[in-house]
Amino acid sequence: MRALVLAALVAVSSALTVLPVKAETAVVAGGCFWCVESDLEGLPAVREVISGYAGGTTENPTYRNYHDGDHREVVKVDFDESKLSYRDLVGIFLRTIDVTDAGGQFCDRGHGYSTAIYPLDAKQAKEARAAIADAQKDLGKKIVTPVEKPAIFWPAEDYHQDYYKSSTRTLTRFGYVKRSDAYKGYRKGCGRDARVKAVWGAEAFKGLPIATH
Repeated sequence: MRALVLAALVAVSSALTVLPVKAETAVVAGGCFWCVESDLEGLPAVREVISGYAGGTTENPTYRNYHDGDHREVVKVDFDESKLSYRDLVGIFLRTIDVTDAGGQFCDRGHGYSTAIYPLDAKQAKEARAAIADAQKDLGKKIVTPVEKPAIFWPAEDYHQDYYKSSTRTLTRFGYVKRSDAYKGYRKGCGRDARVKAVWGAEAFKGLPIATH
């Protein structure tokens, strides 16, 4: 009897087995990583977005010194490639930034805030260039966002993660407010969304599964 019960349990367990979803990772730089994290984490296919640094020459960069090592602010995106391809993810990312600005993004200037794509392998590099070609055709202007060599991703400090939705209060130029409120004030003051719409047009986000601000 016990053997029959065990056999039945095994059969039920096998019937309920769910095939693992496909996983993929992308690393992109789009200026302030709080903003890029906020934009891309809203995509249904995205599991997690982590803010960090990449592309420089120093190890273990921090928010205080990443500029010194020529790193950029980046995000690492973990997503389900059965729902969204890497090429399409890059295409969406490009439409959330000013791809015509090589000197930084919006009110944040300098190399650390400039845009870039860091493919993890040759396949991703090819797809990233294809996505740029598609976007450049739609835009009708040269896109200056480069496809860089693969780079080590260094996670940013814990307080930077999910900054845009954090309820923790902190002293900022906007007063002693929640980080989420400070983020909203920063984003609006920096003119990020207005500039993106100026570059891509009023229909910049049309058809894209992304929350605008």
